[in-house]
Amino acid sequence: MTQENDTGITEFFLLGFGGQHKYQYVLFVVFLVIYTISMVGNTGMILLINIDSRLQTPMYFFLKHLAFVDICYTSAITPKMLQNFIVENNSISFGGCVIQLLVYGTFATSDSYLLAAMAVDRYVAICKPLHYPIIMSRTFCILLVAGSYIIGSINTSVHTGFTFSLSFCKSNNINHFFCDVPPILALSCSNIDLNIMLLLVFVGFNLMSTVLVVIFSYILIISAILKMSSTEGRKKAFSTCASHLTTVTIFYGPLFYMYLQPHSNNSQENMKVASIFYGIVIPMLNPLIYSLRNKEVKEALKGIGKKFF
Repeated sequence: MTQENDTGITEFFLLGFGGQHKYQYVLFVVFLVIYTISMVGNTGMILLINIDSRLQTPMYFFLKHLAFVDICYTSAITPKMLQNFIVENNSISFGGCVIQLLVYGTFATSDSYLLAAMAVDRYVAICKPLHYPIIMSRTFCILLVAGSYIIGSINTSVHTGFTFSLSFCKSNNINHFFCDVPPILALSCSNIDLNIMLLLVFVGFNLMSTVLVVIFSYILIISAILKMSSTEGRKKAFSTCASHLTTVTIFYGPLFYMYLQPHSNNSQENMKVASIFYGIVIPMLNPLIYSLRNKEVKEALKGIGKKFF
């Protein structure tokens, strides 16, 4: 792919949010704080899982990679957004836009498949506890994680290749705060029917396949929990799923809203808000959810605290 297409565009301009210049410094501080918490929380989660022997289980292996992809996809869009709050030039090069979309899309897609893998892990742990070490072997977990990254890469490479092979003659102003497929397609004077079809098919498949895995897993999990005779056993089983279920709930809502609604000019600002929640806020929330609601993580944090304080 060349650094510019046949229309001669070498850069795009990210328009950001409507009226952002009125509150640009306030927004800069707010999102800088969110991004900092996200980086510290997810990096800390990775380090904690690596150094604490109690967290060397499949569940935390997936959680470590979830933290990694959260770092990657929020870092693909947030620093550039922060820069645009405080500088006049909100341009991004053609190549930079390509790379931003590739990195963001790859790891955001991988995130959804990791959440599905974590749902399978919880299903096996609760419904087939005796076979858990055999089914959720190290090799199987690595294959699930590698598959998440591979699918994310293929999915985004297809969208990126088809998107940036179009001709752009309407404008080079992207009505968003980062390079995403729908607002870029709005700039093209080429026929985008194929691009829209690919977007609906690929994104629809990724969302529906992972959501169905999660839903089916939790139907079986809830069924197994309700059959438990011990109240204490039920509480323990529910507690092991609470953090993951919370993460899944806040993850998929904005995604469905962003990609499966009819796109129009009136929906652009709403999509930006959904993108902020999905791309910037959720990566901050995930480590907080798992540290505040997870007994093993809390104990690991206390152990680290005693060593240093």
